Amino acid sequence: MSLIRQLGLSLTSVLVLVLAGALCIDLLWARDLLQSQLRQSLADGARAMAVQIAPLQRDPERIARLLEAQAATGNYRILRFEPADGAPPIEQRRPAASSGVPGWFRTLMPIEPAPGSALVTDGSEVLGRLWLAGTADAAYRTLWGQWLQATLWTLMLALAAGAGVWLACRRLQSALRATAEQARALADGRPIASPSSAASAMPELRHLAQATNAMVERVRGLFEGQAAQAEQWRRQAQLDPLTGLAHRAPFLGRMASLLQREDGADGGGLVLVRLADLEGLNRRLGRAAVDGALRSVAAVLQTYTDRVPDCLAGRLNGADFALFVPARGLAAETAASLAAALNSSLRADAVAVHVGAVEAGRGVGAGMLMAHADLALAHAEIGDPIVPEVHADESVLAPGEGVWREQLLAALDGSRAELVAAPVLGADRRLAYLACSLRLRLDADQPPVVAARWLPLAVRSRLTPALDREAVRLALAAIGADGRARGVVLTPASLSDPEFAAQLGDLVQSAPQPAHSLWLALPEAAAVERPRQVQELARQLRPAGVRIGLVHAGQSLHRIERLYALALDFVTLDAAACTGVAASSAAQAFVRSTVQLLAALSVQVHAEGVADDDDASMLRDCGVVAFGGPWAGPPAAA
Repeated sequence: MSLIRQLGLSLTSVLVLVLAGALCIDLLWARDLLQSQLRQSLADGARAMAVQIAPLQRDPERIARLLEAQAATGNYRILRFEPADGAPPIEQRRPAASSGVPGWFRTLMPIEPAPGSALVTDGSEVLGRLWLAGTADAAYRTLWGQWLQATLWTLMLALAAGAGVWLACRRLQSALRATAEQARALADGRPIASPSSAASAMPELRHLAQATNAMVERVRGLFEGQAAQAEQWRRQAQLDPLTGLAHRAPFLGRMASLLQREDGADGGGLVLVRLADLEGLNRRLGRAAVDGALRSVAAVLQTYTDRVPDCLAGRLNGADFALFVPARGLAAETAASLAAALNSSLRADAVAVHVGAVEAGRGVGAGMLMAHADLALAHAEIGDPIVPEVHADESVLAPGEGVWREQLLAALDGSRAELVAAPVLGADRRLAYLACSLRLRLDADQPPVVAARWLPLAVRSRLTPALDREAVRLALAAIGADGRARGVVLTPASLSDPEFAAQLGDLVQSAPQPAHSLWLALPEAAAVERPRQVQELARQLRPAGVRIGLVHAGQSLHRIERLYALALDFVTLDAAACTGVAASSAAQAFVRSTVQLLAALSVQVHAEGVADDDDASMLRDCGVVAFGGPWAGPPAAA
């Protein structure tokens, strides 16, 4: 039994005992008072009748008539005159009448006053003794009425007191629940401060809340310090200290991930920028001036990454820079704009730049794309700019937003959606879950189209909530069929729908057993931009056994507001953090610090884009518990 229930029962028991005792005492006092009044009334009546009998001079008939008249009044039950000379006593009795009082009450509260008596005298001569035994019917009726009235008031008082006890228990329960919730959150690794208002009137709980909140603030400070340290390691591992752009390995890892992922980019353009004769510039201008030129190039490239989502910029080596634009058909235009901007900003230092570009289709490998980009850059260096195209997937979509929307709705209504799953392996190389992506057969006669093709169109048409629900429904059905866990990455745009979390909650509630094997994730950017919606999604789904996490993470974990309050189960580091980790001590330090940071929140760390045994082994040593990517295996039908 809970503490609140025990306290409520104890207070209620005491209240009942006190009120019942008060009612009984009041009733007994009233009975004794009525009994005393009745006894005094009988004594006074006997003396008054004795005065009336004295002048009758022992006339039995007249005395009998007097007693009969008094008995008729109904105030007396027995009237008895005993002559002093030994003559037969004269007696009148009145039969008992109904008083309207329940028999159990008369038995519980008996009223038996002593008979009244008086000597009948004539001067100094004693004529006899008169006895009066009264009826208690009126006393019972009075006592019964008083009991009913007292009971009514007692019940009303009991209800008011009960309401007060209930309110007090609710207030105490609210304060205790807040304290317990805070303790559970701390046990789960979520240092959440508890408002002290609920316990403000309770010194013990107020002191406890203040002490716990002080501990929470210290834990938050430690967490923020660890997050800052992890960010420092990330910058050291992934960013060039001079320009702030990504190193070669992280840049290539993220670009390859965008081109290979089902929900990545539908192709794009890669632009290479090279400062001509870097060694000669160092001799002619000096290192400081050349560093300024390099920072100028980086600043121009960063204007693209700041404005275009998933646009990547990196410094590949001393003189070479790269820009990946996640959109088709813009490589040549971007290269021309970059060349004009760089030549304008570097003309004063007589620094020459060469720009080469290549168009990339979805699914192209990073190595092949870089080889073609190098070829384009070589042509640019000899004054013969070209923009080659590299394709791995030639399928295209029908033009027009109206056509796109009709195709997407037809695919949903016609059950032309299917899941493709890539394995995610645990540290023991056993299957942890299948990472699923939704493919749509937009045309009944064509093969399914990957999410990278239709996702931008779905976002524009505001169909992502329906598509995400369909992906979750298919995943739950597949789990129910074979029992293997599945993971689905939701679209950040779906969080804009205020009903999305509740609808997903209803969906998983309809499949309670499969829900325990479902892993749902959102891109890291969703937690940065919409932390409260992510928290609400976790609140709706975690009670059903669904695991909630972030994917493509690592670049902006330090920017997530109240990361410790999101109630996450796992975080998947992106390919930039995992590619080449075996050969980089700084990358290893970043992964370890991130694992330690999230372990304090009871959050697992997974890795995506793992390509070889060396990286997988090092990530395992750093504390990563699940691995996806080419090393884990190719995608297959879910």
